[in-house]
Amino acid sequence: MDGTLLNDRKEISRQNAKWIATCREQGIIVVLSTGRGIQLIRPYYEQLQLDSPIVAVNGGEVWKGLDQQYVRHAMPFEQIDRLRRLALDLDVWYWAYHTEGKVNRNTWDELAAGQMEWIKFGFRTEDSAAMAALHERIPQIGDFELTNSHPTNIEINPAGITKASGLREVCKLLDVRMQEVVAVGDSANDLAMIVEAGLGVAMGNAQEEVKLRADVVTDSNEEDGVAKVIQRYILRI
Repeated sequence: MDGTLLNDRKEISRQNAKWIATCREQGIIVVLSTGRGIQLIRPYYEQLQLDSPIVAVNGGEVWKGLDQQYVRHAMPFEQIDRLRRLALDLDVWYWAYHTEGKVNRNTWDELAAGQMEWIKFGFRTEDSAAMAALHERIPQIGDFELTNSHPTNIEINPAGITKASGLREVCKLLDVRMQEVVAVGDSANDLAMIVEAGLGVAMGNAQEEVKLRADVVTDSNEEDGVAKVIQRYILRI
């Protein structure tokens, strides 16, 4: 969604909305696959009038629809707590998703935290030394899948949990093959699904590694890149 479907103002452009609607009219299933939690997906899903499955929190959850969870891959609170303490030790920003929503360094509630079911943890820093220290020390806490949605952050899910693993679950639900999937994204957390999909598309604003490993590159999120993927590679018009 962010950096792909959404423009820099966090809006779905008219062209993107129009061509997604055209896909739906022709029986093509549109799936949102995002690092966001379900609560932050809902307004866009409703705007697009979707009724399809959702891959949320980088594959940490798969939903059959907005109100029907299908799969969840939780993280033990002990790991979440150690990751948080690492963030405090290095004085970097952090956020995390639990089943009720999203919290960050400013909104963390120590009393409630141990009662929550956690799905994803994230760090953000522009300090290269702190970033290097994070990459060195995170593996000491647990076996994780590390990606990012921007070069200044690290997103953490259980090992093997990615947007690609989420899409595989969706494919099982829909009885389709990954070879029939077109995956579009811009960041490292999109890379696994872009590589595994039948057609992997990088946005024009994508990170360089994503562009290098994608099958094709479309225009940026400010230039209706998703709409152009639909026209060029799905509807072929």
